[in-house]
Amino acid sequence: MHRQIAGRLTGPVTKWIVLVVVLVAAAGLGMFAGKLLDVQDNEMSSWLPDSAESTRALEKIDAFQDPNDMGTTVVYHNADGLSEDQLAAIERHAGEIEKIDGVSHVLTPQRAAAAGIPGSYVSADGEVAKLDFTINRGDEVWLEMPDVAREIRELTETDGVEVYLAGAGGTTADQSAAFEGFEGRLLLITLLAVILILLVSYRSPVLWVLPIFTAVVGLGISMGLLYFLAKYAGLTINGQTQFIMMVLVIGAGTDYALLLVARYREELRRHEDRHEAMAFALHRAAPAILASAATVVVGLLCLMFAELNSTAGLGPANAVAIAVTFVVMVTLLPALLVICGRWVFWPFVPRFGSEEPTSSGFWARVGNAIDRRPRAVWVVTAGILAVLALGFFRLDTSGVPSDEIYTSEVDSVIGQELLTDHGLEDSSTPVQVITDAASADAVARAMTGIDGLGTPLEPIVVGDTAMVMAPLEGDSLAAESKDAVAEVRDRVHQVSDGALVTGWTALTMDIMEASERDNKVIIPIVLVAVLLILVALLRALLAPLLLIGTVILSFGTALGISGLVFDFIYGYDHVDPGFPLFAFVFLVALGIDYNIFLMTRVREETVTHGTRRGSLIALSSTGGVITSAGLVLAATFAMLATMPMTFALQIGTTIALGVLLDTMIVRSVLVTALNLDLGSKIWWPSRLDRGGAGSTEPPNEPEHEMVPALR
Repeated sequence: MHRQIAGRLTGPVTKWIVLVVVLVAAAGLGMFAGKLLDVQDNEMSSWLPDSAESTRALEKIDAFQDPNDMGTTVVYHNADGLSEDQLAAIERHAGEIEKIDGVSHVLTPQRAAAAGIPGSYVSADGEVAKLDFTINRGDEVWLEMPDVAREIRELTETDGVEVYLAGAGGTTADQSAAFEGFEGRLLLITLLAVILILLVSYRSPVLWVLPIFTAVVGLGISMGLLYFLAKYAGLTINGQTQFIMMVLVIGAGTDYALLLVARYREELRRHEDRHEAMAFALHRAAPAILASAATVVVGLLCLMFAELNSTAGLGPANAVAIAVTFVVMVTLLPALLVICGRWVFWPFVPRFGSEEPTSSGFWARVGNAIDRRPRAVWVVTAGILAVLALGFFRLDTSGVPSDEIYTSEVDSVIGQELLTDHGLEDSSTPVQVITDAASADAVARAMTGIDGLGTPLEPIVVGDTAMVMAPLEGDSLAAESKDAVAEVRDRVHQVSDGALVTGWTALTMDIMEASERDNKVIIPIVLVAVLLILVALLRALLAPLLLIGTVILSFGTALGISGLVFDFIYGYDHVDPGFPLFAFVFLVALGIDYNIFLMTRVREETVTHGTRRGSLIALSSTGGVITSAGLVLAATFAMLATMPMTFALQIGTTIALGVLLDTMIVRSVLVTALNLDLGSKIWWPSRLDRGGAGSTEPPNEPEHEMVPALR
């Protein structure tokens, strides 16, 4: 049946039908791909589960303020001290800023003093002053804040003074600016890296165009489909989801293309009719590609069990993208290849009846070297990987402070550092406590005398509910601020069981707590899901267990090396609490690909040659294409390091390292050594385990047999 389907997809007539259908779908959905940015939800509050304390508090805060209100601070700095003229300029700026759409509650040093608002607006040394205001641009604030920030910077330019935009508004502006226009640049850089690798792999100036074109079509269809799912089905899409999807689709899609093209090239030497050759190639390669895609899809869907909405949304969004990519790669790419004909491989055209140039070279020699002492090889290799994994303890998963969020200096971070260093409170990100009106005064008293927290303001009462606010004295993401918020929660909960604490820092803490829970719950679920897929694919139990073990070891080693790189090379030893989960899901789901590509070929060769000989043939036959696929995927994820966000740098580095480990060491050395050492035992308890060479299974179909669909 598989060969009949493959034959029908690549027949002389049906290839044109497939081409038209896919391109029409691409044209229809592709026009909505550019609108995906319009349905993104990058608000921090939207990432939280409904059960989080901050979420429950935000549901009640509407009575006191618009939930879209965003506190923003303009920080002025003059190392020689701010002059009277410069302080007067700050007062004038207030009037100009008030004219900006959505701005309210502008406070300057003079206005704050006149209103009797506690807290200083000019530092004791006279070098730093601040101007606070609230901005509300509704749901479009993420998109509009970079423009607002540019307008404010122009209005507040002052001779001899450095001006920075900080607070929640400044942070949002910097985050949005980091993603602004970067999708296109990231896609271009990724494509250039993949094209370079494909040129080297294929040694053809033409062939690389087809995989790249197909991958881009898959990406366009995926983005268009996700636009509708986000707009009408409530799927959460944010900037993080979109930039990961881009590199994932291009990387995984190109991997699938490499495997299919390699098998097609083999079959062109065995079959004169290119349609027949493609039918056999698709029949042989599709199960491995399907298993690979299914592993990634299932691994990503496991993220739906996450409490964190951003993580739960990232899973199904990218799972849809991978499923679409698989379908496009096994339909459009085969159609394009048979339409173009053999010449697309120029100058190394695979002629009918010619010998397949063996990649024996390197990978055959590696296999023969391992075959001499396989047990010693896998024991030593596993030992070295385990030692390298110890670097994991260099990772600090307590959260990323403000000064490590970006890989370059940005206004919000510099402004926050100036406020902290010069003893000024950041009133734009206060701690907010929602409680009943009767306990408001008691809650305010409980919030006094806490290290890192300023004096609480008078409670605001609306009906039976009250809100008490207090400014943080330091960076809202610093450990001291988190400790202060934790103490606020302990104290106010003792005063009132119904008191709820929220604010920028509290939101961050609840995200951290949800991330830690997700790490403990989802990782085991992913492992079980991937194991079941491998058992179904290989029809054995021991081999899947060994493969899962090698991937876990590879993951640990990737984290270990990353811990050393982050600390000693990058200088960013803090990582997001959700970092281990993201790294795990992508490395296990993607890293197992190469083991799937290898082991499906081992199983195929075992039927005829036995496990040990089949392992050497499989390594020699797949070595080149799997290495190329690994380099492509590593290169695509490494492109994330070009983003100005530390999280992107870290996740890109770790996945690239893990993929290279899986490709070069785990798949080629460790798994092959285990195969050679255990022999037919790896297929336990399937029939391949009986009789050594697997003589009880029917042999492969003769290569010269005509595909039924083409007869």
